Amino acid sequence: MQKSSSKLPSDLVLDIKTRLKTLSGQLNGIVKMLEDGKDPEQINIQFKSVDKGVQKAHYLLLDEVYRKSLAIGIVNAVDACPGNCGNEDKITFLKNEFPNLPLANLTEKLKEIQAIESRLKEFSKKTK
Repeated sequence: MQKSSSKLPSDLVLDIKTRLKTLSGQLNGIVKMLEDGKDPEQINIQFKSVDKGVQKAHYLLLDEVYRKSLAIGIVNAVDACPGNCGNEDKITFLKNEFPNLPLANLTEKLKEIQAIESRLKEFSKKTK
């Protein structure tokens, strides 16, 4: 994946920071529960809650980064394809499906658009 120098949206950063601060409090609570000899089942419930919270924060970050990269790739591909580049159908498909792609498919589609971008660079060199 290409690195982007752009910053994350401030609302996303605020959301993730809030989640992490909450998780920090939960982790401190788990430490206290361990020190106090609390019921292992209650401790386990707190661990599961922390795990879910970390996964959600991570998901939000990945969703933003991957979606942005894929969107940029699609725009670049659309701009580079004059209508006879041999990738029109795939580019149109990715463009139309973009809003509905689940995170699990974003990395696969990102690889696809990067491959298309590479082919388009070669196409551009040949047509000059």
